[in-house]
Amino acid sequence: MENLIAPLIAAPLLGAAVLLLGGRRLDRVGHWIGTLLSTASFVIGLVLFAGLLGKDAEHRTLIQHLWTWISVGDFHADVTFRLDQLSMTFVLLITGVGSLIHLYSIGYMEHDERRRRFFGYLNLFLAAMLLLVLADNYLLLYVGWEGVGLASYLLIGFWQHKPSAATAAKKAFLVNRVGDMGLSIAIMLMFTTFGTFAFGPVFERAGDASEGRLTAIALMLLLAACGKSAQVPLQSWLGDAMEGPTPVSALIHAATMVTAGVYLIVRSAAIFNGAPDAQLVVTVVGAVTLLFGAIVGCAKDDIKKALAGSTMSQIGYMVLAAGLGPIGYVFAIMHLVTHGFFKAGLFLGAGSVMHGMNDEVDMRRYGGLRKYMPITFVTFGLGYLAIIGFPGLSGFFSKDKIIEAAFAKGGTEGWILGGAALLGAAVTAFYMTRVMLMTFFGEKRWQPDAEGHEPHPHESPSTMTIPMIVLAIGSVAGGAFFDVGDRFLHWLEPVTGHAEGDSPLSALTVTGATMVCLVIGVGLAWAQYGRKPVPAVAPRGSLLTRAARRDLYQDDFNHVVLVRGGEHLTRSLVYVDHTLVDGVVNGTAAGFGGLSGRLRRVQNGFARSYAVSMFGGAALLVAATLLMRAV
Repeated sequence: MENLIAPLIAAPLLGAAVLLLGGRRLDRVGHWIGTLLSTASFVIGLVLFAGLLGKDAEHRTLIQHLWTWISVGDFHADVTFRLDQLSMTFVLLITGVGSLIHLYSIGYMEHDERRRRFFGYLNLFLAAMLLLVLADNYLLLYVGWEGVGLASYLLIGFWQHKPSAATAAKKAFLVNRVGDMGLSIAIMLMFTTFGTFAFGPVFERAGDASEGRLTAIALMLLLAACGKSAQVPLQSWLGDAMEGPTPVSALIHAATMVTAGVYLIVRSAAIFNGAPDAQLVVTVVGAVTLLFGAIVGCAKDDIKKALAGSTMSQIGYMVLAAGLGPIGYVFAIMHLVTHGFFKAGLFLGAGSVMHGMNDEVDMRRYGGLRKYMPITFVTFGLGYLAIIGFPGLSGFFSKDKIIEAAFAKGGTEGWILGGAALLGAAVTAFYMTRVMLMTFFGEKRWQPDAEGHEPHPHESPSTMTIPMIVLAIGSVAGGAFFDVGDRFLHWLEPVTGHAEGDSPLSALTVTGATMVCLVIGVGLAWAQYGRKPVPAVAPRGSLLTRAARRDLYQDDFNHVVLVRGGEHLTRSLVYVDHTLVDGVVNGTAAGFGGLSGRLRRVQNGFARSYAVSMFGGAALLVAATLLMRAV
């Protein structure tokens, strides 16, 4: 059965090659080729999943070795794939949600002249992400990691005729290169520490390494995760990535790129378990980011950027859970999967709204759309209820588990992390209710565009609404399906391990506190956006509101510290180069040039001068000899 692992990657990779190299003759059918090959990969994943279910929990790891990639002396790098419960979970999420996004894109990109190329990039994205989660060593994982970065650059900047899209693509690419440097350093440290970068030997020998070395490796892995998963301090690219077509936003934010960092941390559990200081840093990064993203989401009027802040916040929950170690690994992945359903549904719903509103993204120009777009309203509404943790829906089960795990950390750290997670739940309920009210409720507020065309909101075609309906079903039922009988915990536990922790609060108390936060957040949003008319122009707002509109000054900070700091550093280095380095080199050359000019005067061509010189030299030698004898 392990022979089916390679075809999982080969199907979308073949689609990318055919669509990107096949030329315009495939323009009419390219979107169907991309969708069918993505779906084929999902079907293969289902077959492999059924095969794993038929095995005992201890024998659910399949290894497929294809060839030796690099062999130099004792150094070997193999192209080998690993399919276990963790990678299988990601395979089904990537190919399942990815295929639905492909189907949605058929309708969304119907009138785009470069639709074939777009589907080629989507297939390339899936293939790279599958390589990342199926690799059996960190070097092969790095290849998939870079492939995801390339595909995201191509998709975010797909409409490169827009300067904002081209800039956003470059920004995402450059910020992620910082994180990628962390992964490359971690791999080099692994090789010098363990003599290999294959998962099995690294995890087996992790217990023999010093805590300092494991901490260094873990922090570099965290840096990589911060880049891909848009965590503080490498989060600035995520909001700008909304410049890409909406299906790209759904793919990046729900099923692929931003989940890669969480996968890397959980896959490297053996390393993080031996580095408690690094785990503490992971939890701090997750807690700060979940609040950071939630606050930013509260002030955005662009519907996609509001959801981008939401993604940053929800991934923060996952990173927080992953930093808790065996207490939270399973719940990090559980929330990742449920988030894949409701966040993909929310982004596709936002795209449906834009499709019916002439690509308008400003929620202040929406209002009352539930009457014109009933399917979009219902599916988006179910995703909204899921993400705020409404009882019975998927987010209720997965996010509550993370909050419980945070308190179970114990001590002051547990209270701080649990309190941050609860506060994040309240803010999530506020900003998502704000999005819901501004978009689907109240009076219509849309205006004619610059060319005088007034939007005529209408429901999207079936190729777009069917994926939204399927994702809405997952948003409703996914959490309960995983939670009943702790089936998801039992599924992942052989790979990630699990510990109960020691929570000072009962599960019922945590759930009650979460529900109170939910009600407070919804109530505040209703008081501000439900009971009052929404102004067409955003009011100036408080200092915090103005800061949130500017992404809490993250770009300003980066510009001052990194851009201008880099400019000053470069100028300083240029000055040192010109004055010190060039000064030494040029001064030495000038000194020897002057000396040679003076010595050259001695060579005047007169025999009498040479005779005098020889006589003088001989006299000096005789004098020196007599002096030495006298001494």
